[in-house]
Amino acid sequence: MIYAAAALAILVTMGLALTRALLGPTVYDRILAVNMFGTKTVLLIAVFAFLSDRTDILDIALLYVLINFISVIAVLKLVEQGNFFTSGESTTNKMKSK
Repeated sequence: MIYAAAALAILVTMGLALTRALLGPTVYDRILAVNMFGTKTVLLIAVFAFLSDRTDILDIALLYVLINFISVIAVLKLVEQGNFFTSGESTTNKMKSK
């Protein structure tokens, strides 16, 4: 019973995170909300694995954690720099300095 209540609480926080992702005033609020949604998804998968007594599902949760982390870092780099390929410098600045 307590685990079902925990699952319900996780679902409520996922709903709140989804609301923040849709209505967030800045792009950083939205990225943070998507990251939190991914974290809560992993928690929900873990609770489901415990309730169903299937520990093999935890491998899926670990994979989802890695995908969530890498995608948030990639999106933040894209927002900050505008592309994935340079380290913050534009290619025209590199050509002018040579």
